[in-house]
Amino acid sequence: MTHMAFLCLLLIVSLLLSSPRTITEAKVSAIIVFGDSSVDAGNNNFIPTIARSNFLPYGRDFVGGKATGRFSNGRIPTDFISEAFGLKPTVPAYLDPAYNISDFASGVTFASAGTGYDNATSDVLSVIPLWKQLEYYKEYQAKLIAYQGSATANETMKEALYVMSLGTNDFLENYYTMPGRSSQYNIQQYQDFLIGIAGGFIEKLHGLGARKISLGGLPPMGCLPLERTRNVFGSNDCMESYNNLAVDFNKKLEALTVKLNKDLPDIELVFSNPYYVLLQAIKKPSLYGFDVTSTACCATGIFEMGYACNRNNLFTCTDANKYIFWDSFHPTQKTNQIVSGYVVKNVLSQFL
Repeated sequence: MTHMAFLCLLLIVSLLLSSPRTITEAKVSAIIVFGDSSVDAGNNNFIPTIARSNFLPYGRDFVGGKATGRFSNGRIPTDFISEAFGLKPTVPAYLDPAYNISDFASGVTFASAGTGYDNATSDVLSVIPLWKQLEYYKEYQAKLIAYQGSATANETMKEALYVMSLGTNDFLENYYTMPGRSSQYNIQQYQDFLIGIAGGFIEKLHGLGARKISLGGLPPMGCLPLERTRNVFGSNDCMESYNNLAVDFNKKLEALTVKLNKDLPDIELVFSNPYYVLLQAIKKPSLYGFDVTSTACCATGIFEMGYACNRNNLFTCTDANKYIFWDSFHPTQKTNQIVSGYVVKNVLSQFL
């Protein structure tokens, strides 16, 4: 081989090694989260609302047995997603003064338990509406630029994975329990109203520089222990009408994902659907090592929201890993790990 041919070969090899890396190995720089109690790591501790979980038995299986404000016995899905991407094992709450921008640079959640797409949903429990979460994100952007410098911060925001997880409260805490929206809209119209808000939010997020976005779907809402206890005439089985509603709404979210991927330049929007993996765990619990599907691990009573654990209640199960649900509205840490693992493997792996 001539010297020139050898140099050409070296050049080709180096190009093959270097150029695809930016595409195939583009690393997620941070996990940035918007949503409700499914992904709130404690923001509600710092606002005047009753929608809190900063007391035991919440957090009893979290590191240090600490009730952080996560609505579970331990970690929540975005914590596991962060870890799967080689980032921190937990995503901190933006309003928690124990953290600052150096902690938030690789992950932050603006989520607020009890919120929804609809501002009227966040009004029910006086929590942070979605538009306010976006305002906090803008504030975060300014802090990140001051901390990392403009070029690095812009790269962090471009390569971050933005996770949205909300919608359940719009139906269960608002439409079906409060008088306002149900008198304005039938259920199909209300779904379309929410889809419009979701689309507008993603467009604004894209306008602020987000490119990798995961839009979360609804779980099988009719199988939440809270809804099962209400299903007196159905032998406390899952309420199929609510499950069917979740399936319908998820189809609309998926269609929105397809539309926005066509409409918005350079966006990589994916639909992360927890419905079927969670339903399978509920229908075939032994496959996942669960024993109890219809009742929650912690004792819930007529306490504040009606679905939170009773403070320091003795009637909390011994092994939460045998239960799908921690309280009557939220999954256990084990369930969160299963659902997030499924979503990472089947949807978010394109960003790995």
